[in-house]
Amino acid sequence: MGTGIVSILLHNLPYNGIWLYWISVVIFALNVVLFVTGCVISALRYILYPEVFGVMITHSVQSMFIGTFPMGLTTIINMICFVCVPVWGEWVPYFAWGLWIFDAAVSVLTAVSLPFLLMAHGGETHLSSMTAVWLLPIVTCVVGASSGAIVAEVLPNTQYALWTILVSYILWGIGVPLALMVMVIYLQRLTLHKLPPKAVIVSMFLPLGPLGQGGYGAMKLGQCAQAIFPQTHTLEQASGPMFYTIGFLVALILWSFGLVWLFFASASIARSRTFPFNIGWWGFTFPLGVFASSTCQLGSELPSRFFDVLGTILSLCVVGLWIMVSIGTLKGVVSGKLFLAPCLADLRVPEDDKNKDGGKAA
Repeated sequence: MGTGIVSILLHNLPYNGIWLYWISVVIFALNVVLFVTGCVISALRYILYPEVFGVMITHSVQSMFIGTFPMGLTTIINMICFVCVPVWGEWVPYFAWGLWIFDAAVSVLTAVSLPFLLMAHGGETHLSSMTAVWLLPIVTCVVGASSGAIVAEVLPNTQYALWTILVSYILWGIGVPLALMVMVIYLQRLTLHKLPPKAVIVSMFLPLGPLGQGGYGAMKLGQCAQAIFPQTHTLEQASGPMFYTIGFLVALILWSFGLVWLFFASASIARSRTFPFNIGWWGFTFPLGVFASSTCQLGSELPSRFFDVLGTILSLCVVGLWIMVSIGTLKGVVSGKLFLAPCLADLRVPEDDKNKDGGKAA
């Protein structure tokens, strides 16, 4: 997700150049390699050790990270639309559309099933143990909605584009309200139980994800509706411009709300001063990245340089954070100290059970 959003930001940077375009293409290729590698490793993990999947899917924290799979795929889909469609021919939009349909289905399944498992499985969940990772499975629908708008823009068939837009609005309607409800609970948790531990303090940036991507998706869907609705005779003649205007208004409100969470997160980091490096540091990149995307999109809609300049600054900050976290990750991979699977603590090893039975018999 973090690598993918960096490639998108560099490709869509307001103040751009051909050299930045090629850097974005290289990072896009790296993102594809990372995504495929991660999928293969995960598949092998659950094929070779099927019992691990059961404890992972019922773990209150680690199961939430399943949402990173469809969100990581959307960054690839978006770059296919930006980079490959203009070069590789007419089959590429339909290939991207197929990937998006699969991604949308997985996103909905993730967004509704994982919160339900959290409600239905195991014992009581305490408010003090809640983290912002609860947002991860829900944001998949928000990210899928904005990706649907990008795919709809490149589809040659207007009827297919119309259905993609409508489904994307449904995804947006599932993800954004649910994410806002979770953010209310998270704000209550922060108020009653104070800031999270330093090890997970970076998760304070996660609420920027649904707000930034929700605003970006609202604007892109409004653009598509303005172009596609008249061509397909959908609703009234003025419906497209109305969707576009409302989308911009909603995006501006969500962006403004994002400023509040950006302050909370930045103030939390400043108060913590030092905190240990872990894989959670990737939480810096994607939420800030989608907030930067929303800022850049606001700049493209308005005759004002403010959002262009601010979007460029935020985008470059995300690139810098991505470089820093990538270096730390490589060091952690080499040392072998980076990766941790908390759910394995709940795994019952057959040998241990035999030892316990033997002890009881003795």
